[in-house]
Amino acid sequence: MPFLIKTSVIFTLLLVICAFFARWLMPYDIATTDLLNRFAPPVLMGGDWTHPLGTDNLGRDVLSLLLRAVQVSFLIAFVGTIGGAIIGTALGLIAAWAGGIVDDAIGVLVDFQATMPFLVLALALLAVLPDANMGLFIVIMCIYGWERYTRLARSVALSAKEATFVQALTVTGTPAWRIYLLHILPNAMGILLVNMSLNFPATILAETSLNFLGIGIQPPDTSLGVLMGQGRNHIYNAPWLALIPGFIILLATLSVSLIGDWLRDRVDQA
Repeated sequence: MPFLIKTSVIFTLLLVICAFFARWLMPYDIATTDLLNRFAPPVLMGGDWTHPLGTDNLGRDVLSLLLRAVQVSFLIAFVGTIGGAIIGTALGLIAAWAGGIVDDAIGVLVDFQATMPFLVLALALLAVLPDANMGLFIVIMCIYGWERYTRLARSVALSAKEATFVQALTVTGTPAWRIYLLHILPNAMGILLVNMSLNFPATILAETSLNFLGIGIQPPDTSLGVLMGQGRNHIYNAPWLALIPGFIILLATLSVSLIGDWLRDRVDQA
């Protein structure tokens, strides 16, 4: 495994650990404010270790906010990626199995999703649906990128239908659902997992973009996009408020993308 990939794996695992144990790692509650200690700089900019990454405009500890933001952003991206993979793969297998008008209808949905910018669709849904919350936001993120899984699953399933072992199972009377779930789907898992690893950073960017615009996660909760959106208002007097979450977003997406590219190369060589 190349050194760059090892570094990416270590950094990604570190972020996952921080997200999983954020509740116990946060030195302060994210709702705790200290107006007398607003805009305290990070240690590297002359601050003290009371707040290693400084404080924001309300005196809240940036390290605590960052840990919670990583937790929320990774939760949304993870559930969104898994949800999109399940929806897309199921539709792809159904299209390959049913064919005809069902295949055509799913194809139209795939083309519509591929041509419609996700941010526009998400903005429309969040504007129309009342009482936006994290659960609704996660559901909306599940529709990001599902069409890619549909195309991959359909392509693999159509190829597998011509395989000798599938035809033999069909002749022996094995139910179609059993053939697709137990024999065709496992053949597609490798390429689907690679696509998930490539789609995960894109989901993080989509989530942070929406939250940056202020239409996703609402205070007092936070995410990486929320921190960047709030930090842009103080970019001149407190640049760390936007730079630190932006730096985490950059490294997280870059690391997962590198891992995904490496996995894709390994699958292609197999």
